[in-house]
Amino acid sequence: MKKVEDYVRSIPDFPEKGIIFRDITSVLQDAKGLKLAIDGIQELLTGLDFDVVVGPESRGFIFGVPVAYNLGKAFVPVRKKGKLPCETVSMEYDLEYGSAVIEMHKDSIKPGQKVVIIDDLIATGGTIEAIVKLVEGLGGEVVKICFLMELAGLKGREKLSGYEVGSVIRYEGN
Repeated sequence: MKKVEDYVRSIPDFPEKGIIFRDITSVLQDAKGLKLAIDGIQELLTGLDFDVVVGPESRGFIFGVPVAYNLGKAFVPVRKKGKLPCETVSMEYDLEYGSAVIEMHKDSIKPGQKVVIIDDLIATGGTIEAIVKLVEGLGGEVVKICFLMELAGLKGREKLSGYEVGSVIRYEGN
């Protein structure tokens, strides 16, 4: 029986020489791979008490929505600046080259709600660190952060120390 890792396509020297790009489109394109990915993330949440799933666009939507649906939870999208129609809260964070701004609706998290954050990949952890700050700023409690893949060599977990972090697949390098 195949594991979800077997569906991830590794592309050497992309986007630059020396980098191995871990492509999830090959997971999504296969019904069995997609099911294994969703089930794997969902298993990370077994026995956990929480109210809502939060996911950043776009791949956090891909994995967060089916988990929220399967577990009977709400889903809250985190989007790039200017994409949400109602009053928002925002957070700027650093990227490898420059910075970006993400937003959530101001009324999306209620004080005291227990929140799970789901995304496809943890690399440096900057995006998720910004999401944690947004959730906590609205009064939510982040009870777990889940990823399909983790690039351990980029030390993203260090930015999320103090939070329970889980990943389905862990690659030791970058």
